Amino acid sequence: MFILYSDFGLEGPYTGQVKAKLIESAPEVPIVDLMADAPRQNPQAAAYLLAAYALGFPADSIFICVIDPGVGSDRPGVIVKANDHWFVGPSNGLFELILRRAESDAKIWEIDWQPDTVSATFHGRDIFAPVSGILANGSPIPGIERPIDWERQNEWPDELAEVIYIDNYGNAITGLRASFVKPSYAIEINSVYLENAVTYSSVPSGQAFWYVNSNGLIEIAVNKGNASKHLNLNIGTKIGVSDGAHSSN
Repeated sequence: MFILYSDFGLEGPYTGQVKAKLIESAPEVPIVDLMADAPRQNPQAAAYLLAAYALGFPADSIFICVIDPGVGSDRPGVIVKANDHWFVGPSNGLFELILRRAESDAKIWEIDWQPDTVSATFHGRDIFAPVSGILANGSPIPGIERPIDWERQNEWPDELAEVIYIDNYGNAITGLRASFVKPSYAIEINSVYLENAVTYSSVPSGQAFWYVNSNGLIEIAVNKGNASKHLNLNIGTKIGVSDGAHSSN
């Protein structure tokens, strides 16, 4: 299956144009809309989110990933094979966490395929979608294999201690995995300390807390409320982790 992951937004023609190219290239392959509101023009935040959400898809899924503020520049396009998944998109760090957390057989190719005409501002439609179709059809990989340490973001932390996504309910997903934060720890954000709870109903209405979401990331929420408004959160808001006891707010 094709998995679409982009910052195009939920309105406008862009997702539809990419889907049309995928159907043209491989009409029998189903398309799943994973996310069209990934962190906008923020490959780093989007990388941590992608690494968590890609785990739930079957082997040989092809992820078309377009968070690409450098589109049209000299940044290369890449194909990544990791954990039996394929990823196609820009080489801007978007696949850093996928590669870092993959098994030792991960591989990366620099895309060397070009259509007859290509827009300088829409490689998602003109390059990444057709290349994904080539992969789905079992044709030779349209790229040059590069060393696994090519074009990497080694300075990025293994865990990103900040908000990386805010959903429609106002819940704030962070770049921290559950394995990094013990249930007894408090999360500090904007000078407020939050304690852990299992789920929303575990705390009184209107109370903020942190929990482990369904994809293994630390998430901040308010029972029957909007955490982003309640705590003044945005993508990029820094968080701290404390092993001391603090009062929830």
